[in-house]
Amino acid sequence: MSEKLEIAQGEDRIVIELTLKEALALAGDKFAMNHQLETQAVKKVKRSIENKLLAASGR
Repeated sequence: MSEKLEIAQGEDRIVIELTLKEALALAGDKFAMNHQLETQAVKKVKRSIENKLLAASGR
């Protein structure tokens, strides 16, 4: 069964400030000396999305 996800603000834009290393980690590059880099970048993205959706819902 497939569910269709609709987001009213789906075409809105968000701006996320990432370091170059964070952007590379999200693109798939691996950093042997810093395994948390990708995790931190993903958290930044999720936090920005949550903030945008909460702001749009008036919370």
